[in-house]
Amino acid sequence: MDWQEVRSWFEPYFQVSSEPHVWAVQLVLLVLVTMLCNYALQHVLDFFERITSKTSTAWDTALFHAARLPLRLLVWLMALSLAGRTLELAESPGIVAVLNTLRQLAVIGIAVLFVLRLIREMEKAVVNPPKNHERALEVDAGTAGAVSKVLQLLVLLLASLVAMEALGLSLSGVLAFGGIGGIAVGFAAKDLLANFFGGLTVYMDRPFGVGDWVRSPDKNIEGFVEHIGWRSTRIRTFDKRPLYVPNALFSSIVVETPSRMTHRRIHETLGIRYEDADKMEAICDDVRQALLNHKDIDVSQTLIVNFVSCSSSSLDFVVWCYTRATGLVPYHAAKQRVLLTIVEIVLRHGAQFAFPTQSLFIEGGNVQPLPQRAPEPALEALRPDAA
Repeated sequence: MDWQEVRSWFEPYFQVSSEPHVWAVQLVLLVLVTMLCNYALQHVLDFFERITSKTSTAWDTALFHAARLPLRLLVWLMALSLAGRTLELAESPGIVAVLNTLRQLAVIGIAVLFVLRLIREMEKAVVNPPKNHERALEVDAGTAGAVSKVLQLLVLLLASLVAMEALGLSLSGVLAFGGIGGIAVGFAAKDLLANFFGGLTVYMDRPFGVGDWVRSPDKNIEGFVEHIGWRSTRIRTFDKRPLYVPNALFSSIVVETPSRMTHRRIHETLGIRYEDADKMEAICDDVRQALLNHKDIDVSQTLIVNFVSCSSSSLDFVVWCYTRATGLVPYHAAKQRVLLTIVEIVLRHGAQFAFPTQSLFIEGGNVQPLPQRAPEPALEALRPDAA
């Protein structure tokens, strides 16, 4: 902000004096005028927010929410700049230079505050738009939060470079030092950076989200996702232990998300006795028909009920079908109903389920006694009646 421009605006109407008693009166008037301007600005912003709240988009509302505090701070900054005019009249060039630098840093800070507030308001508008506003994008809270944090980080880095330039530092030297330092930091914190980009990949690709049931066949990982952070993801296992998995691991392992299944499969191989071989075909037909009419089974999916093998002690038939329920508890309840229906059909046909048995056939039907061996001499001497 150029003080000469501010001076040209206000000097015809407000002659700043270096006299202490006159300056005190002018300062009080300046504070009152600033408070009046803030009051008027607040009412103007309220008026525009009432208008934008009736529109179909939430972006304009987010803009006015973000600009409310920075605009009020800007008014106070202009007032403080006018109050510092007496230092310039006192012919203190060193102090004036410091004030000019502080004024520039304050303007940069207000601008950064506005951009950061705008990013946060846009995040809220995307994730939870007001009821009368349309949802512009279908974005989950995790992805919106990740993008918001990255944008805020970039804004802070850019503001830091601009602030360094305002302080008189050489940007070329800062960038050169930052490049060398960045390489050193990258080697020292490669695991931390790997976890950071792994978390960013999880946020962007969304292989799972908070509340999902995840499982990895490569690692001993299974449970429900509770939190996805920048460094690690917290998973609550089935025995209620918290498991913290580094995000970099998800880029190198296979991850299953059972909670996103469309159906769950029932795959059972059941066996009946060889004595009930004549009933196998009727049992399979009745089981197949019962599954086609079962309320828990989705008949649009693959359904198999067939005699498949002759085992050592049973005749086996396979049952393959898919339930509509995907939750763990509803699935097991549906599977129980299906298995009880199959058991009822088998018993209704007078058949029995097989279990491992062995039959021993003795040739001739007579059991011959085993020949008696003569006792060993050494063992014979140990008998109590040997004496």
